[in-house]
Amino acid sequence: MKKLLFFAAIVLLSACQNQTEKTEMPVSDNPFFEEWDTPFEVPPFNEIKNEHYMPAFKKGMEENLAEIDAIANNAEAPTFANTIEEMERSGKLLTKVQGVFYNLAGSNTNPKLQELQRELSPLLSAHRDKIILNEALFNRVETIWQARENLDLTNEQRKLLEDRRKSFVRSGALLNKEQKAQITEINSKISELTTAFGQNLLAETNGFEIILDKADLDGLSDGTIAAAAETAAQKMEKAETEDEKTKYQDKYVFTPHRSSMYPFLTESNRRDLREKLYKAYVQRGDNDNKTDNKKIAAKIAKLRAERAQIMGYETYAHFVLEERMLKTPTEVYNLLMQLWRPALERAKVEVTDMQAIVDAEGHDFEIAAWDWWQYSEKVRKAKYDLDEAALKPYLSLDNVLNGVFETTNKLWGLTFTELFDINTYHPDARVWEVKDKDGSHLGIFIGDYFTRSNKRGGAWMSSFKGQSNLDGKERPVVVNVCNFPAPVGDDPSLLSFENVTTLFHEFGHAMHGILTNVTYSSMAGTSGPRDFTEFPAQILEHWASEPEILKSFATHYKTGEVIPDALIDKLLKASKFNQGFANTEYLAASLLDMDWHTIKAEEELKDTDAFEEASLSKIGLIDEIAPRYRSTYFAHIFAGGYAAGYYSYVHSAVLDSDGFEAFKEAGDVFNPELAAKLRTHVYEKGSTEEAMELYKQFRGREPKIDALLKVRGLDGSTD
Repeated sequence: MKKLLFFAAIVLLSACQNQTEKTEMPVSDNPFFEEWDTPFEVPPFNEIKNEHYMPAFKKGMEENLAEIDAIANNAEAPTFANTIEEMERSGKLLTKVQGVFYNLAGSNTNPKLQELQRELSPLLSAHRDKIILNEALFNRVETIWQARENLDLTNEQRKLLEDRRKSFVRSGALLNKEQKAQITEINSKISELTTAFGQNLLAETNGFEIILDKADLDGLSDGTIAAAAETAAQKMEKAETEDEKTKYQDKYVFTPHRSSMYPFLTESNRRDLREKLYKAYVQRGDNDNKTDNKKIAAKIAKLRAERAQIMGYETYAHFVLEERMLKTPTEVYNLLMQLWRPALERAKVEVTDMQAIVDAEGHDFEIAAWDWWQYSEKVRKAKYDLDEAALKPYLSLDNVLNGVFETTNKLWGLTFTELFDINTYHPDARVWEVKDKDGSHLGIFIGDYFTRSNKRGGAWMSSFKGQSNLDGKERPVVVNVCNFPAPVGDDPSLLSFENVTTLFHEFGHAMHGILTNVTYSSMAGTSGPRDFTEFPAQILEHWASEPEILKSFATHYKTGEVIPDALIDKLLKASKFNQGFANTEYLAASLLDMDWHTIKAEEELKDTDAFEEASLSKIGLIDEIAPRYRSTYFAHIFAGGYAAGYYSYVHSAVLDSDGFEAFKEAGDVFNPELAAKLRTHVYEKGSTEEAMELYKQFRGREPKIDALLKVRGLDGSTD
C-alpha cells in the first residue's frame, strides 16, 4: 500500500533543485499545466505523454520553492494561518504530477518512465531537503510551536502543528550546517539506490520463464494450463523475430510472478520443474549480474544507519519507531517472538504431516521448500476435504467485488456505480463512483487487478487525488492495484481465497482513503503511523470469510449455484490450516527487516547473503521455509516505505483481530453502533489524533493479543 501526500509526503516523495535553474520550455498543451475538467477531476490519462512529466516536475518544483520562500520570508509575524496552512496549500502542481507519475511507474511502467525515475530520484530528494532544511521556514514553525498554548487551535490544528515541527526536526532542522549537508548527500544516495533496487527487481522477475511442452504438464488443472498457454501466446505476439515467435509456439509459459508460480507449485507433478521455478523466485536479485541487489541492499541499510547516527539515534530502527505505536526495537522483537515460537513449532508439525504423505505415496525424498505448496494442499484435502480448485469457480473477480461492495454497504450504506465514460491508464483498469448512504459523492475508486509484465509485484492502494476540507470540499480519487490471474478465453478471472482476502485488504485501504474527512490533506486517509494504517485494511479481511457475506456473492460462474454450506464449512474449518508456514515466513521477513535496521553506523558494509543467513539461523528458521521476502527482493524495505516497519502487519493484526472480536461479542458482524464507531474514529480520522487514542475510541480499551493467537490457531488449540 502506498499513499501520496504533499509535504508530509513531500517528505516521502518530494525534492529540490537550484532556485536559479531555468525551467525548460513546457511541452505544448502539457495537461499538467491545465485545470482538469474531467469527471471528478480524474487525470486525463489519454492526454498524458511521457514527455509531459519532466517539464511538469521541474515547473512544480520551481513553483513549490517560490511558495515556500514566500512563506519563509513573510514580513508578518508567523501565525498558524500564514505559515502552517499556507504550507498545506503549497506544491499543488508537484503533488498533481507526482500522483500520476508514481502510480503509473508502479502499475504501468515503460523504459522511459524508468529512466525518468532514475533522473528524478536525486532531484526530488534534493528538493525535499531544500524545504525541510529551510532555516527561516523552520524558525516560523518553531515560533508558532512555542506559542501553541496561547493560540486558539482545534485539536486537529494542534496535531498538524506538532507533526509539522516533528517533520522538520526529524529531517535535521536542529543540526549544524555540516550535518545538514551530510544528511542531504545521504538522502540523495538512498533515493538513487532505492530506485535502482525496485527496477532491478522488476527486471529479475520478468527475466525468468519456464517454457514447457504438453508432456511437461502432468498434474496441472485445465485453468492453469490455459493461463500458461495464454502467457505463451502473449509473448509470441510481442516477439520481434521469427525465432522468438517459434520459441513460444504451441508452448506453455510459467514465470516467477506469484499468480503464475503458485498454481504451478501446487499442482505440478514434475518435482524437478517445481524446484527450478521456486529457486528462480528466491534467487531474484542474487545472481551476480547487472541487476543484482545484494550490494544495493547493504548500502541502503548502512546509509540509513549513518543518517540515524547523525540525527542522534542509536539505529535507524530507533529513529523510525519513535513515530510508531510500538516505540522501540525491543517492543517489536518481543511482539514478533510471541508469535514466532508457536508458529515455528506448528510449522515443524506441518512438515511431518507432509512427509507422511510423501512416504505413503512411495517416494524417496524429504520435503523441500518447493514441495510445500503441493503437499500442504494434499494435507488440506486429507484433513478437511477442501480442494482450492473447487472454490475458485465461485470466486470470480466480479463476484468478489460485489461481495466487498455489499460488505461496505451493510457497514456504512455505501454504494458503488461503475463508470464507463472515464479514460483510464490501462484497459484493465475500471472506475466506480462511491456514494454515501445519503447519496452524496464520496470519491472515485479505480481497480486494476490483473498481472502484467510492466506492473510491479504485490498489491497496494494509492491516490491520484487526496481529500481536503481546507478550501472547500475536495474528495479523493484512489486506486487499488493487484496481481490476480487475468481471464482466460471466455472464462472470468477466478480467484483463490488468498486472492479474495488480498482484495478485501486493499479495499480496506481504499475505504480509508475514500471515507477520510479531515481539513488538511497531509493528515488524510492512510497518513498515520505504519503499524496503525494496516488496521483499517486488515479488519475488513475478516468479513471476507463470513458465511452471510460469502453466500451473498459466491456463485458459480457457469451455473449460478450459490456456494454450498458444506464448502463454506470446510473453508472455515481449514482457516487455521498451514498457519505455521504462513506466520513463519512472514515473521522471518519481519525479523530480517529489524536486523537490517538495527545495525550501527560504524559497522562494516555487510555481505548481504551472510547477514541474512545469520539472521535466519539465529531464530532457527527451518530449511523447508524461506522468509516471505529475502533481502534481495524485499521491496517493502529497500524500495518502499516499510523499513523497520514490516512488522506493522502483525501489529495491525493484533488490532484487527481484537477489533473484529468486538463485532463477534456483539453478536452481529454488522452491528450499527460498532460500524459507526469504526468509521468515525478510524476510517474518517486519518492522522488527526494519536493512533492508540483512535483505537481506544473505537474499541473502548487498548488491544489484546489473545484474539490474534486464537484466530491463527497459535493459542495452544489444534487446527
